[in-house]
Amino acid sequence: MAYDTALVTGAGTGFGLALTTALARRGTRVTTVARDADRLAAAVSGLPGVTVAPGDITDPTFRAAVADRLGERLDLLVHNAGELGPSPLPPLADYPLDALRAVLETTVVAPLGLTRLLLPALRRSPAPAVVTLSSDVAVEAYPGWGGYGAAKAALDRLATQLGVEEPGIRVHAFDPGDMRTAMHQAAFPGEDISDRPEPETVVPALLRLLDERPPSGRYRASDLAGSPA
Repeated sequence: MAYDTALVTGAGTGFGLALTTALARRGTRVTTVARDADRLAAAVSGLPGVTVAPGDITDPTFRAAVADRLGERLDLLVHNAGELGPSPLPPLADYPLDALRAVLETTVVAPLGLTRLLLPALRRSPAPAVVTLSSDVAVEAYPGWGGYGAAKAALDRLATQLGVEEPGIRVHAFDPGDMRTAMHQAAFPGEDISDRPEPETVVPALLRLLDERPPSGRYRASDLAGSPA
């Protein structure tokens, strides 16, 4: 399935950057969002058809500017941006409530706010798709993961609801599994996470999901075996 236009948040590093690279190589015109302007520009430099929109998606004014910039049609929206919260990961008994609010704002509220602004453009696409990045902590409980897990569970619920309310849009909550990313390293400070797969190795699973366009729902990379490059 070809997507002419896409928006990827959290695209300066990790999975967001790996996905942006893969989409660009397929000919998709990708608009990328991340907070660090210099890092984002350096990360996507040289990628064909990729433009940068540096800013904070928790800022309603920035979200509106991004929506205006994209124009009247959008084929693919990927909510990859998220916030881990305090590191080392604290139990809920010690979780700072201000930190939890920040995690929820970045991971749940901002994606919904951006999606609402972009729904008219998505509805104009012949085959629109929205992807939210999920995690196993959305469905499994692990010590210390309560704040991030609650946010991802809420994001999963929003994806499910959007899929019901917007039947013309494929809405996929995609669980990539563990990856060797800066966020994952922050969750395990001082530990060796070199056994985790690189994000580039997980991207083909999402590309297969986008190509095949199954019904809206939650999908795991590990279940999408034999994914095309």
